[in-house]
Amino acid sequence: MKTISRHTVISLAVSALITVILIFIPTGFEGAVQFKDADKCRVKIESVDNSRIIDTGLIRSGQQVCSIKFLSGKFKGQHSEGWNMLGGSLSQDKLFSAGDVAQAVVHYSEEESSSGTVTEILSVNLIDHYRISGEITLAAVFAIFLLVFAGQTGARSIMSFVLTILVLWKILVPLNLKGADPILTGLLVTAILTFIILALVYGFDRRLVASCGGAMLGIGLSAILSVVCTKTFKIHGAIMPNSESLLYSGYQYLNLTHIFMASVCVGASGSIMDLSVDITSAVNEVVKKCPSISRFEAVKSGVAVARAAMGTMTTTLLLAYSGSCIALLMTFMAQGTPIYNILNNNQVAAEIINTIAGSFGLASTAPFTAFLSGMILAGKNRTKRSCLRTVFRRLHSVCLKHRIWNLHSR
Repeated sequence: MKTISRHTVISLAVSALITVILIFIPTGFEGAVQFKDADKCRVKIESVDNSRIIDTGLIRSGQQVCSIKFLSGKFKGQHSEGWNMLGGSLSQDKLFSAGDVAQAVVHYSEEESSSGTVTEILSVNLIDHYRISGEITLAAVFAIFLLVFAGQTGARSIMSFVLTILVLWKILVPLNLKGADPILTGLLVTAILTFIILALVYGFDRRLVASCGGAMLGIGLSAILSVVCTKTFKIHGAIMPNSESLLYSGYQYLNLTHIFMASVCVGASGSIMDLSVDITSAVNEVVKKCPSISRFEAVKSGVAVARAAMGTMTTTLLLAYSGSCIALLMTFMAQGTPIYNILNNNQVAAEIINTIAGSFGLASTAPFTAFLSGMILAGKNRTKRSCLRTVFRRLHSVCLKHRIWNLHSR
């Protein structure tokens, strides 16, 4: 069984400690919305009445009345009537069927009487389908797959996955909402995540320095390009989904454009880290197989690997961002919109910034990481045996030269 190095154990312990701390750190927005005399719970749909739904082409409006049974909360086990309001939006509306489990908000009143407190249900609003159980199951299956397939590496991947979610939710989002500079916050968060995740991969050794240095150089370049391109193309941050609603929710002080700039480098950081690990690991294997390799040769090997990786990595972000806006592209084509107009559209321009700035960061990460890996991992990694062998070879060559010189002198 493969033993775990001391550096890896330390990185796992530090990451576990940070994870526990982040779980218990409050965001400061826990009580942002308070429901007075209301209870959030799960309900089971027993029957539905669709007679009040009005169909107008693709638009459905009206109300869906459902007979429900409470599965949790203050009224667990009781039966009532729930209302599902339809607003004519395919993306927001939902329809329930008998047997579905839904998330509901129950509004009630409490009155004191001689016999005690009397609780009366005023209304039950059906919010959405209950999906948390399925999401937990999916995450558990994914974690088990990683553990079975990758073992210790899978466990570190799970920890980095959980840690990334916590850092984004507990640090990045609250700081942005509190008015911190989004660009500096985004760079700080990506720097923390890059260091911790790569420490989980390598432990605290020279490979961490090489891969982390190359990744941060690429992320920094992506951030610079995002700022320059956003200002040049005159893109407003309100193009981000649901961002404009923040301004109408009491957060008028937010700079949505700066948040968009920060999102570019945050979105590209994952692929950049992946590329830096690939190149660092390749150079490290070369150095392990050939300990006497020079730094220059190690850098050349890293550059060769980087060139091969860049062939596919430059399209990674293109496919990712194109997939997220495929409906927009289909709409343009269905309406016969000219390419000239498509490229001038602000949403398309924003995706171009995301793709090009992120891809440029990827392309620059490759030579940065190759250079740092070659300079840091080679040379100092020679074994005593290889060093002694080199010394004996040099002494042997000197002796041969000296012998030939003596023969000529005779």
